[in-house]
Amino acid sequence: MKAQEIISSIEAEEIEKLKQNSKKKIPLLYVGDTVKVGVKIIEGGKERVQPYEGTIIAMRNGGINETITVRRVFQGVGVERVFLLHSPRIANIKLIRRGKVRRAKLYYLRGRVGKATRVKQRFDRSL
Repeated sequence: MKAQEIISSIEAEEIEKLKQNSKKKIPLLYVGDTVKVGVKIIEGGKERVQPYEGTIIAMRNGGINETITVRRVFQGVGVERVFLLHSPRIANIKLIRRGKVRRAKLYYLRGRVGKATRVKQRFDRSL
């Protein structure tokens, strides 16, 4: 058995454990979708969930290491965050709207400002 096969089998087992034990449901996501990610933040001894809403500009599919890059503009400054989908720090992911794009990576949105950063809405996929 090769090392890559061993690693992929272990990752598959871990994903199955996460699906069974976790009450967190991850929706089917695509690049261009607008999502609201609930991030767990620990301040002092208290834990709270901070929402982060933005457009998915990139996805990396890597089994348990699957990530999404979410971009939003805050006070005129573009902010991007990379989230591990199976991380315990992610409380929930809510799909706000579907986006209609023809690219796998939307890095071109970094150079745009204002209304030019909007993505058309897609109606043929359900929320």
